Amino acid sequence: MSLKNIRNFSIIAHIDHGKSSLADCFLELTQAVDDRTKKDRFLDNMDLERERGITIKAQTVRLLFQSANGQNYQLNLIDTPGHVDFSYEVSRSLSACEGALLVVDACQGIEAQTMANTILALENNLEIIPIINKIDLPAQRVEEVKKQLKDLIGVKEEEILLASAKEKTGIREILEAVVKKVPAPVEEQFESSQFTQSPLRALIFDSWFDSYQGVIALCRIKQGSIKTGDSIYLQGTARECEVLQLGVFTPFASQLEELKTGEVGFVITGIKEISDMRVGDTITHKQTKEVPSLAGFKKARPMVYSGIFPVSSDDFEQLKKALEKLSLNDSSLSYEMESSKILGFGFRCGFLGLLHREIVQERLEREFELNLITTAPSVIYKTYLKKGETLDVENPSLLPDPTKIDYLEEPFAKVQIHSPSEYIGALLKLCEEKRGVQEGIEYISSDRSIIKYKIPLNEMILDFHDRLKSLSRGYASMDYELIGYEQADLVKMDVLLNGEIVDALSVIVHRSQAQQKGRYLAKRLKELIPRQQFQVAIQAAIGAKIIARETLGAYRKDVTAKLYGGDVTRKKKLLEKQKSGKKRMKSIGRIEVPQKAFMALMKTDSK
Repeated sequence: MSLKNIRNFSIIAHIDHGKSSLADCFLELTQAVDDRTKKDRFLDNMDLERERGITIKAQTVRLLFQSANGQNYQLNLIDTPGHVDFSYEVSRSLSACEGALLVVDACQGIEAQTMANTILALENNLEIIPIINKIDLPAQRVEEVKKQLKDLIGVKEEEILLASAKEKTGIREILEAVVKKVPAPVEEQFESSQFTQSPLRALIFDSWFDSYQGVIALCRIKQGSIKTGDSIYLQGTARECEVLQLGVFTPFASQLEELKTGEVGFVITGIKEISDMRVGDTITHKQTKEVPSLAGFKKARPMVYSGIFPVSSDDFEQLKKALEKLSLNDSSLSYEMESSKILGFGFRCGFLGLLHREIVQERLEREFELNLITTAPSVIYKTYLKKGETLDVENPSLLPDPTKIDYLEEPFAKVQIHSPSEYIGALLKLCEEKRGVQEGIEYISSDRSIIKYKIPLNEMILDFHDRLKSLSRGYASMDYELIGYEQADLVKMDVLLNGEIVDALSVIVHRSQAQQKGRYLAKRLKELIPRQQFQVAIQAAIGAKIIARETLGAYRKDVTAKLYGGDVTRKKKLLEKQKSGKKRMKSIGRIEVPQKAFMALMKTDSK
């Protein structure tokens, strides 16, 4: 295929605006799948994606399309996730493209992630083709959504395409627009007299681990070409290896002998070490290893930290291997080892958000058959000590003694909430509850507005998103970005069970909210911890000061039931004997803390 007949493009949108359904229509129109092999959401190949109706992993597919001008084109399509937690996946995918289809729901209009993804595409200098999907629905607001696109993105009305993936209307027009508007790939201009031909430079923008073939890298060939049997060099890790297999997804894996400039495909080298083939690395030939590297990607910055521990300590090594493999499949996941007095050895993991954290836990349990306990999420706090040192603390149990701390700083996020105007009052109240500072409200139409707030990230990672959706009946959407750190009056709140600190339940809270959260947590733990043969004291404390207490009663047996009269001292004697037995049991008894108890920290008392 000639370079001028190749088009690389991506589909970007807010979650549930019809990206995957549109991709299905492209596969059907170009006859990439037939009636026997086609299925809904074809490119979502994870069970988890199909169950939840979301795209988690970006997928690529090569399509062959005959345009109205009679020419054949090679279309390399990348279907990307829509949720804010997977925006790193989107940013990497866009680096392999020259254009993007921006899909907007005809009923819901422009939402938070629509804007965020548009900004990502513009930063990558992509040609944007706006599409209004779901025009067949009775509640569609096409004219209003057109106006939103014109106002916010600056497109002309005639450039906006209308489509319905369900009715399969407007699909050919979209592919014709891709052919006309998306520029053909251009070979990266790097020439040197020391090379007789254009040297190979390929960017790894995704990778995953296969237990039979090793690490599989998804590449965009920016310059030169790569063939099966070539000796290649990975510049980031200085690793030399041989190309065992090349191919593309059509959508099924199809082997090729060569990948040329402008093409997207997979490379298999037999490398088993996961760390040797990193996302963002440059592949070149062994003999041209001196060529400059391509610009990679910014390292994904975790927003939320959480501890993951195996229920059985025997599974620790299995968990370690599972995280290694998963971190290749999901390069935004970071982890390091940690230990807890109560939970034993595990890992402190960094995630891009709460959904990302939930998906990682579920994938570890499903794909690697692990039984896990996950602690409540926390963020990184900057701790300034009186000695002049600065510490980054992401685990509340590692916070130094309060007498050594000068002050603490917490991360703040700039939040944009897109919502129908009727819910503004409830959403403003929610943001104020979360210690937010209002930065403005914009009315983008008669019934839609954008609320801008500065909110501590720690307040957002708990139940903020759930309550946002609940208060707006699901109509509001949000996008956020980290804007820096500010000083705050923060304290560490410990949870004690029978006087023993449970380090995995420790949490850093604002002093003004400590008592309320302590009482709520003690009350919730009383409901969640199973009753024991002995009495359990549940306490919340700041340092040595107890701020809340609940008592979980013991199972009782009526030891005086067998008495049929006689002196009262016999009854007292039996009760004293029972009391001493309970006391001894308490000193050697171990309280089993269930997973639900750790999840209690995820919720706050909304009253």
